[in-house]
Amino acid sequence: MTSSTTWTISQLAEEFGITPRTIRFYEDEAILSPTRRGNRRVYTARDRAHLKMAVRGRRLGLSLAEIRDLIGMYASPQDGRRQLERYLQVLREHRRMLEQKREDIEQTLAEIDEQETQCLRLLARSSEASSAA
Repeated sequence: MTSSTTWTISQLAEEFGITPRTIRFYEDEAILSPTRRGNRRVYTARDRAHLKMAVRGRRLGLSLAEIRDLIGMYASPQDGRRQLERYLQVLREHRRMLEQKREDIEQTLAEIDEQETQCLRLLARSSEASSAA
């Protein structure tokens, strides 16, 4: 079914460790556009490259819009330097957002620790009061 330049949905799903349903989702989102041989999807090297970028982008936590933007840059005949600079900008923005989330989580965890300590202190006092009575 496949040559060295085409893949089936099953082959790509196995290669990237995703489900065929995920691949069909990327088709629905116009990230992939396989051809058809009868009722079978046939993916080209271009589709595979787009899928690789999409999977990598999702793993990094990028939105579908950011992934489409990056794929669009590589599909256009722009200079490679501009594409890399834009990708770097997206990565830096995403890093900043994740660092803020991490800071927020650390602050929330510290507040939880404080509340747990207060609860344990109150429970200990309550137990002491019950024992004394």
